[in-house]
Order: sequence, then structure tokens, then C-alpha cells
Amino acid sequence: MGIAETPSLTFSAHLLEYYQCADLPAFALSGELGDSAGFFRFGPDVICYGQTVGKTYSTVNGHLVDIAEHARVVNDYVLVPFDITGVVDNLRYETYAHSNKRWVEKSWVRGLYYRLRPALPVAFRKHLQKLYLSGWDRIAFPGWPVDRTVDLFFEKLLVLAMQAMGVDRLPFIWFWPDGHSACAIMTHDVETTAGRDFSSQLMDIDDEFGVKASFQIVPEKRYTVPDSYLRTIRERGFEVNVQGLDHDGNLFQSHEGFLASAKKINAYAEQYNARGFRSPILYRNTNWLRELDFCYDMSVPNVARLEAQRGGCCTIMPYMLPGGMTELPVTLAEDYTLFHILKDYSTVLWKQQMDLIRQGHGLMNFIIHPDYVIPSRAR
Repeated sequence: MGIAETPSLTFSAHLLEYYQCADLPAFALSGELGDSAGFFRFGPDVICYGQTVGKTYSTVNGHLVDIAEHARVVNDYVLVPFDITGVVDNLRYETYAHSNKRWVEKSWVRGLYYRLRPALPVAFRKHLQKLYLSGWDRIAFPGWPVDRTVDLFFEKLLVLAMQAMGVDRLPFIWFWPDGHSACAIMTHDVETTAGRDFSSQLMDIDDEFGVKASFQIVPEKRYTVPDSYLRTIRERGFEVNVQGLDHDGNLFQSHEGFLASAKKINAYAEQYNARGFRSPILYRNTNWLRELDFCYDMSVPNVARLEAQRGGCCTIMPYMLPGGMTELPVTLAEDYTLFHILKDYSTVLWKQQMDLIRQGHGLMNFIIHPDYVIPSRAR
């Protein structure tokens, strides 16, 4: 792929979607792209993954090439040294993580673990989890505790666009209704019978703070789902969503198996009148989610260092998945992560993440499991 013959607005479609501007200049490539995708820098604070005119690396290290100098304004359009759509999609859809997956993250290893899991002592499972997560604080990318790479990438492109237009201000449609600076949503993943039975009390707690949340329900195996339970959630002004099929950790083990499960999940979505989906344990394959009949998904973390599947979408904003479903990324640490992995019952980390997200005018998406807040210490 070489220099674009004619600068095009199509080349910057993601930028237009992000800012909803009335006018933006055309963009084009500034040179010949390399054959292979890899990591590079676009300025000192933005790590990208994709094809570029410069050298790329298979891992994030201290030698990443900064190709910002190859981006420039020519007449009334902008030349950039990468495919904008490719870079953004590689981050949002976690392509960069697939390129550097550890052997313990392979689907066959995960499948073997979940087959053996019922026979493993709890202490041994926790030991395996500790080994699996070791070194999480030394991961170079995505950033912790919040990663805004995609958003910063767009900000840099917008600056170039404004330079090409010769303006220092540019009107655009604000991110949130009524001029709100950020957005916050509360979600509750119900994992066990105990969590299901605590849901009414959790709704009481939510109502004390004027919060209406969604409850993600596991349709099969974990617990029974009476119509009266779903009806109570809706009558109190809360939302019912679907959480996978059976919470066995095998939803994405094979494409054939996923397609079979997707049919059942879609049937439950219709039965529950559910508009949203979340994958159990936040396992995900964004290309496969197009098979699900939901308006939105909430399975992709902003940064996933302490989750079973590492990676992260590197944005604090909603975006479109392949197939057209809206992704509402999980942008704050899960309560399970906080309580049982970090051994932290304070709100210090959440407040730090909230401040960073608020500064970036993003989405604060909480996961609070009713199962884990039954003890008074967790409340």
C-alpha cells in the first residue's frame, strides 16, 4: 500500500465518527507502508500497533520508533505515516494482543483448565491464578490503571486537521447529552444463587444513591432464573441483560461451538427482552460477537492486566464492533479484582481511575457482582 493518489475523507472515517465534525480536511499516506504490523510511537505518549512507513517492533520496548515527524500538513490536507483505520481497529479490537499471546492464554490450555477446574482444590486454583497473573505490574502496554491511547491518537490527528484548516477552534458534537463532562454506568454480573438472592438488597443500595443498574444474568447451569426474578428487576426500573450461556469459560473455545451457543444466547435475549450482553470472565473475540443479536456489548476491558484474558481496547469511549454492535468498554477494575486479587477493600484505585476517565470525558463502566458484596466489609 503506497501513497494515496488522492487525499480522502474516507481515510479518516474513524476520526469523523469520533468527533462528529461538520468539516475535516482529507488525509493521505505520507509514504510506503511496511509489510508487517508492529508497535511504534506517534509522539512520546502514544503507542500504536499496525503498518507504518517506519520500523516496527513485535513487543513494546524502549526502542520503539517515533514516526510523528512523518505526519505533516501539505496545502489543505494531512499526510500521515500509517493507515488510520488500521491503527484504531488494531487497538479497539485487540489485534496487538493476539500477536503476542502467551502459551497459557491459548484456547486449548484454557479449555483444559476449565474441564479440570471442578476437581481442583480451591487453594490450588488460587495458586494457579497467582502464577498466571504474576508480573502484571510490569506489563508495558496498555497503560495502567487507565489507557487512553485511542483517544490521544485522535486528539493528535485533530490537531493536524486544524492546522491544515488554519483554525484554532473547531465545533463538534459533544460526547455526552446535555453537556455532561463524562458518563457513568453501573452493572451487576450475577454469578451464583447467592448473588441472585441478594439482588433485591443490592437494588435497595443502588436506589439509596439514585443509581439504576443493569443485571447480567447467566441463563443456564449456574442458578434458576424465575420469571418473577426478572420481572422484579424491571419493575424497579433496572435492566436485564444476558451474561454468556453457562459461565463455564468455554464460550470462545471454538468458532463452531460459539455459533451453537450464540443461537441459544439469542433465544434468551428475546425471552428476557435483553438489549445488552456481557461475556462471562470477560473472555472475548470481537469478530465473533457479530453473531449475537444485541444492541450493545460490555465484554471488553479498557486495560486487561488482571483478567483471565489480557489485552484491552485502549479507549474510554464507546465504539462500534465489527457487525455494528456498540461496545461499552469496562473502564474500572472489577470488584473481584480489587477484593480478591489486589486484596484492597478501599476505593482508592476506583477514585484514581474515575479521575483519569473524567479528565478524558469518558465512560465509567463499573462491574459490581452481588455475589462479592454480600459481606458488609465489601460495601
